[in-house]
Amino acid sequence: MDGKCALQGFGNSPGENPRHEESDRHWTFSGWTKTKAKGFLDPVAGLLHRTGLHPNTLSIAGFVLSVASGIAIAGGYIALAGWLFLLSGSFDALDGALARTAGMETRFGAFLDSFLDRYADASVLLALIYWFSLHGHHGLVVLSASALLGSVMVSYARARAEGLGVSCSIGLFTRLERFLVVVLTLFTGQFLAGITLLAVLSNLTAVQRLRHVYKQSRRI
Repeated sequence: MDGKCALQGFGNSPGENPRHEESDRHWTFSGWTKTKAKGFLDPVAGLLHRTGLHPNTLSIAGFVLSVASGIAIAGGYIALAGWLFLLSGSFDALDGALARTAGMETRFGAFLDSFLDRYADASVLLALIYWFSLHGHHGLVVLSASALLGSVMVSYARARAEGLGVSCSIGLFTRLERFLVVVLTLFTGQFLAGITLLAVLSNLTAVQRLRHVYKQSRRI
């Protein structure tokens, strides 16, 4: 998706949503981006806090926009779907910054955000599966299903590992990377390249996390 922190929906907590800060020796693009974006997101979060907006409201709004993106895909409005999904990411980035800035970090908020993110990701990929099947692109249906499975397993691997007390934020393709690939795919229409990249690297990341947990468990 670590205290609700900047870019909290795109990175580092059980299920990949950071509402508690964690020290991990492994560099990730999402972790680097979160650090760089903090200087921009925190002032915006401060403005939102003064309006009385609740972080969970942003989480729900981001989820609704993701579902709307899925509906647009199913209807064949691919470019519109790209804009809606990109906008959903803005809410997903800001809810964490708002929770931290406003001192409104809660366990339920972290759970809700992670919970909604799983549905948000699935809504877009399921819509792509529907759209591809409607147009007879059976190969893309299989690739999209593989991408969906990989996305679920990346998040599950982290959540399960941290439930066992093993830090597991490593991996080449965390949620931010997957989000960016989906947005670029929707905007460019390069479905074969985008969905193939998503399917291969998501599942590779799940295997990376399996290997990481195996190595860490041998040290305990």
